[in-house]
Amino acid sequence: MSDVEVERNDGTESSAPGSGMAHFLWQQLPYVVALVLAIAGVAYTNVSHQSLVGYWEFLALSIGVVCVVTKWPEAEGKEAQLRLIWTQALHWVAVLVTMNIMLVSGVQQLLPTPATGLVLLTLLALGTFLAGVSLLSLQISFLGLAMGLTVPAISWLKQSVFFFLLGAVLLIGLGITFWLRQDRRPATRSINNHREA
Repeated sequence: MSDVEVERNDGTESSAPGSGMAHFLWQQLPYVVALVLAIAGVAYTNVSHQSLVGYWEFLALSIGVVCVVTKWPEAEGKEAQLRLIWTQALHWVAVLVTMNIMLVSGVQQLLPTPATGLVLLTLLALGTFLAGVSLLSLQISFLGLAMGLTVPAISWLKQSVFFFLLGAVLLIGLGITFWLRQDRRPATRSINNHREA
């Protein structure tokens, strides 16, 4: 081996950990984006009090596409690829039909708009988790689980905002009290020292 080839090999070995981490993050990007979009959809629904029917349908279809694209390299042969496409298509059509049943006007009147967003996120989370189980994909299953855990987290956070606000006011009040007390102590000591002298 020449010195140039040794230097090239050394250079590639030292840059491999950085590129390996970048490659890993790039592979996880679709899952992170789907989770962020799901949480953003619920947040927007809670703030605007409007259900985003098209948004949830788009998100369900996007996750279905992510499921197919991530498992495509593992499907060997045309038959396995067609089976992957059809099973995921049927799975996500069932999820979309269930979501639209929740949006029928008779059912919609039973739920307030913010609750509708949480119900749609729950259905999307369940569909994602089940797609991950059927595809034997840990990332897709974890995405569904993470979406499912955001539902109680969002409702708990919404109910606890008042308590967080009261706690913050209490902490600020205690901080101001101790801060003012600290400012008075040196002044009191210096007055006592002047009196003794």
